[in-house]
Amino acid sequence: MANTGPAADHVEPTLDDDDGDAVWRERAIERSTRAARERAAVRVQQFLNAAREIITEKGSTEFTVQEVVDRSKQSLRSFYQYFDGKHELLLALFEEEMGEAVARVKKVTVDGDPLDRLEQTVLVLYELCAPAGVSEQPLFLEFAQRLLVTHPADVANAYAPLLEYIVAMMDEASAAGLLRPGRPRRQAAIVLQAATTTAGRSAGGRQPITGGEMWEFCLHAIAPDDVVARRT
Repeated sequence: MANTGPAADHVEPTLDDDDGDAVWRERAIERSTRAARERAAVRVQQFLNAAREIITEKGSTEFTVQEVVDRSKQSLRSFYQYFDGKHELLLALFEEEMGEAVARVKKVTVDGDPLDRLEQTVLVLYELCAPAGVSEQPLFLEFAQRLLVTHPADVANAYAPLLEYIVAMMDEASAAGLLRPGRPRRQAAIVLQAATTTAGRSAGGRQPITGGEMWEFCLHAIAPDDVVARRT
């Protein structure tokens, strides 16, 4: 016979029923994972700083993983917890350099019309990609050249924020009637590649190409003749 007394109405509590306890557990787990992420971030930055110091001392990216491990005072096992190898470490450093480059470009492109800001962008990029001893970020060009050969897709992803910023200025210039007919995104990519590639390859000659000359070349390529005439 079925039990119809008070005991039949009693239901044992389950974990799902204790909402307060579940929230507490979630918070505890979040604190734990957040602390682990913060520790990992510190260790990764120590490897990056060690690599940057070695590169600056040597003047090149010719170093070994073991040198980075020794300089960082961490273990080889720890290094491979965060990086697949030297190429991934270099890519992380290049992404840091790109972040600094974008910040510099944004800092000098606050005022002026779109072409004024594009000019300042080209000049900054040209300086950044100059050989060591000239550039304020001498690692910028070497990272790009080395990684383009082995990991072009990763380099393209690292360049994306900078390219998008240039594209936005190109779109503004196009809307203002300051560009030749064409695709602003494609024009932005051409200007970016022209400025960064020429800077590294023009050094060492008797009359190296200057950033100003590079901009004049880009200006004539992207702007109609009447716009160029008004600006000069």
